[in-house]
Amino acid sequence: MKKFLLALFLVGTFGVQAQTMTQEEMQAQIATLTEEVNTLKKKGETWDKITKALPKISGYVMGRYTYADDASEEGDDLSSFRLRRVRVSLAGDITPKLDYKFQAELAGFKLLDAYFNYKPFEQLKIKAGQFKVPFSIENTDYTPTKMVLMDHPMVLDRLVGSSEVVGMTTFSNAGREMGIDLHGAFFGGILNYDVAVFNGAGLNVKKDDNKSKDVVARLKVTPVKGLTISGSYYWGESGDEFYARERFAVGAVYDSKHLIVRGEYIAGKTGIESDDDIVNIDQDGWYALAGWKFNDKWAAAVRYDSFTENTDARSESIQNNYTVGVSWKPYKFIRLQANYVYEDCMKGMAHRNVGMVQATVSF
Repeated sequence: MKKFLLALFLVGTFGVQAQTMTQEEMQAQIATLTEEVNTLKKKGETWDKITKALPKISGYVMGRYTYADDASEEGDDLSSFRLRRVRVSLAGDITPKLDYKFQAELAGFKLLDAYFNYKPFEQLKIKAGQFKVPFSIENTDYTPTKMVLMDHPMVLDRLVGSSEVVGMTTFSNAGREMGIDLHGAFFGGILNYDVAVFNGAGLNVKKDDNKSKDVVARLKVTPVKGLTISGSYYWGESGDEFYARERFAVGAVYDSKHLIVRGEYIAGKTGIESDDDIVNIDQDGWYALAGWKFNDKWAAAVRYDSFTENTDARSESIQNNYTVGVSWKPYKFIRLQANYVYEDCMKGMAHRNVGMVQATVSF
């Protein structure tokens, strides 16, 4: 196309002058214009390289209104507006084999992602920095802007670092840690693996709080398009008392053009303080989600999720949530959601009805 336009330009330019110029003058003029075009082309290629190397800026603002007919904890606001998330991300490619990402949460500042990803081969890639722990399908594959329902299930929050309590520490790290991850894919992406080592001390921590390192391993299989089966294992120790932090997860998801079906079981052993002694308790939970994407704008989903604080006292420490929600995307960068949750709370706590509406603006 470019060659055709150049030829058309030259024909138009010289069509008028052809009768008044000698052949030598015409050849000299053509050579001069060709040189100028090549110079402009090189400048354009240089500019393209510069713009391609610049980071891509993206992000979103997520605002929510919540109404509940009872408080889950003392001091809870039963009717509240809040900025749920305000995130800004910078990402790009330094070379074809090296990319990077930085992402910050501005609603209560946190540096969420800060990593480099080196990709010498499809079968072996190395990610280093702070990033999502490769554990569970929900934690890594479903970002807030991709979720049909507004919140993750309870078991993910309680065992994968969003509101995880280990020993005397409450982790609120959005499922992220600082470390190194070896990952890759075989057979055209059918088999994916991760083997990672983390500090296990949370976000933005300059050094580990003990000599132990946390280890994560995950295997994902995608036998057909849309279907993924996953297994994950996490072993770690938290704090100077080396509280146990051990988890495993198994799950599957089928995500097609219209249908979404996803479920996982996550269990773990957690060290806590009890009567001036350290004890390990077993915790577990699971969820099952089914949804339907009517078109590019409308989607709906239902989910059952359950979490048990202590499996030795399951009847007294289990909570079951029932969620139904709809999502509407009237424009490319705007999404509106509405969720209703019935919380069948653990023994000694009142059951709750919770309604939420949420608006997300992406850029």
